[in-house]
Amino acid sequence: MKPAAIKVLTVLSKTPIVVLLIIVFVLGYSFKGVVSTAPSTTTTASSEQASDESSEEVWTCSMHPQIKLPEPGQCPLCGMDLILAEGASPKAAKKKRAPKYACAMFCVPPLPMPGDCPICGMEMVEIEDSGGDEGAPRTLTLSPMAQKLAAIETVPVERKTVSAEIRMVGKIDFDETRLGYITAWVPGRLDRLYVDYTGVPVKKGDHLVYLYSPELSTAQTELLEALQRVESGKNGVGSILDERAKAWIEDIRDKFRLWGMTDEQIVAIEERGTASDYMTIYAPMGGIVIEKSLLEGAYVETGSRIYTIADLSHLWVKLDAYESDLAWLRYGQQVEFEVEAYPGEIFTGMVVFIAPVLDAKTRTIKVRVNVGNPDGRLKPGMFVRAVARSKIASGGRVVDAELAGKWMCPMHPEVIEEEPGDCDRCGMPLETTESLGFVSIEAGSAEAPLVIPASGPLITGKRAVVYVEDPDEPGTYQGREIQLGPRVGNRYIVFGGLTEGEQVVVHGNFKIDSAVQIMAKPSMMSPENEEASPSDGHGEEHHQAGDASSDAVPPPRQDLDKPGGLKLNIPPAFASEFGPVLTAYLKTQDALSHDQHKEAQESANGMVTALAAVDMSLLTGQAHMAWMKEADGMAKAAGNIAGSADIEAARAAFAPLSEAMIVAVKCYGTPTETVHRFHCPMAFDDRGGDWLQLKDKTENPYFGSAMFRCGVKKETIEQRSAEGETNDRD
Repeated sequence: MKPAAIKVLTVLSKTPIVVLLIIVFVLGYSFKGVVSTAPSTTTTASSEQASDESSEEVWTCSMHPQIKLPEPGQCPLCGMDLILAEGASPKAAKKKRAPKYACAMFCVPPLPMPGDCPICGMEMVEIEDSGGDEGAPRTLTLSPMAQKLAAIETVPVERKTVSAEIRMVGKIDFDETRLGYITAWVPGRLDRLYVDYTGVPVKKGDHLVYLYSPELSTAQTELLEALQRVESGKNGVGSILDERAKAWIEDIRDKFRLWGMTDEQIVAIEERGTASDYMTIYAPMGGIVIEKSLLEGAYVETGSRIYTIADLSHLWVKLDAYESDLAWLRYGQQVEFEVEAYPGEIFTGMVVFIAPVLDAKTRTIKVRVNVGNPDGRLKPGMFVRAVARSKIASGGRVVDAELAGKWMCPMHPEVIEEEPGDCDRCGMPLETTESLGFVSIEAGSAEAPLVIPASGPLITGKRAVVYVEDPDEPGTYQGREIQLGPRVGNRYIVFGGLTEGEQVVVHGNFKIDSAVQIMAKPSMMSPENEEASPSDGHGEEHHQAGDASSDAVPPPRQDLDKPGGLKLNIPPAFASEFGPVLTAYLKTQDALSHDQHKEAQESANGMVTALAAVDMSLLTGQAHMAWMKEADGMAKAAGNIAGSADIEAARAAFAPLSEAMIVAVKCYGTPTETVHRFHCPMAFDDRGGDWLQLKDKTENPYFGSAMFRCGVKKETIEQRSAEGETNDRD
């Protein structure tokens, strides 16, 4: 230790403690003054940062104040336009955008600080925000690291010949054109059945039945008498009588032929010269006896069915094709199929009939295929799995180069000729293959369609959205609506909106779209330039429901199932203002459910009066804004009910009235009693409709007595508590 330090310590050791404290206090005060007068870059920087933060714009939603975004746009929860938050400067200078950090799963909006996602825990990466009001509204830019974490994959749009495989199931059946019935052509008794069980194969001309019939004896006697008269005429009888006798003989012979007798049987009767009561019935066709209707000894009348014979050398395959596959099926198309009895073996047939009517229950089309069965291996009743293949040209047309320019029979597709003419089987005129559904394009000359993978488009309703990578800015993806054609296998045909070579996102597109939705930009669910949606409450169309048709009713609002409502500061005095409005609504619901149009009009008119009498000055801030929004819709819908021409028009107007009332009740509560929200999924052509009612059991206002109990209770909204909040329970 240095001598000077030792000297100081010696002095301090001899100084009283009070004096030491005074010295420390004086030194500290002096040091504070020095520090306070010295410039501090840290404090200045902090002040400037705070000043900058205070000057930033903060945009929020009037219905969802927890939403705070740095830029204007739409609320990601309800779609309403964001408003400038209180205390924010509307004229804050635009600064360069600070870096933002997003989760690869886009669970939350981009945040200004890095770290882990508060939802899924994944590490957040920096992204480049393209802005809500600059450039394309559906554009999102991701850094290379964000692209990897989101697993973004793109493929080029290409022109490619695709083949549709139409898979069908069905079973084998008899060919109806090759079925024959063996019937009794004269009344009598079956003395003997030569084929006494089903399944026996028979050939054409085989004897089947030995029939006893007294009418046969009478007819044979007439034939023999006519023959004797002709024979006697040769000995001097007049020629006129001879001619009549010959005509009589031919008539009797024709009668025997109509009874099923062969020429040999008729000749045998004439040679025998005596009448007989018995007749043998022979098989008119070959096949398998699939049904024996009578037993030996049975008496039959003319037309009684004895046997059913089926020719199994040709069969039908009856298949069920889905409605979506109908575009790829054509008359005369080749079909391959398999059966369980011969696994791995492929059989082929030809489409000969496509049903003109759709089965409403199964949503399938009946397709019939003709198939040869010369060896008898295929059996009626076998289940089959079939596939038809179609080559698809541009525009979704089916191409078969082998049938180009040829002629085909509309009844027998296997008859194909190079020149026009008549079918050699049925005599019908041949028709061109183009008229039967095929495209006349020579092989190799068909233009390939524009296709993208099936995972590329995001399909919602009638719209299809794809995300295309900007070729000049890698990592920037822009949403685009396209005109999508039919799906062929694992690809879609594109009719418009894309060009060959563009890079389309096929993996990670849902993540990109969710990020766009979170940032309140147009996305798959909220299209660009769309008018105010039914869920935002701004569109006038939402409240106009005077037309009784279901098409005049807008889609149901999407915010009805959100639990609770806004946490608003509602003064107790407002309950007396809102109570008459709710009471009038409940009377309107009760009247419509009991098919009382006039009473519903009167209640709705009373609701209009009650709405006009509400003192809105009792509400302030968000409560005031929310009431103005819903009250305007309720007034218009109630007015439409009051002026409706019939009860159907009143029910159509009751839908938007109920939606606005449900939101109002969730925000302001029920002043006097508990109400229940019900939902009918069948209302307005299955678009569904909600309503409120007092009773706990369904009373449907949209169908009335026709479907009085159709509906399900979705939730119970209890009376507002003393703290000003409602208690909702499912």
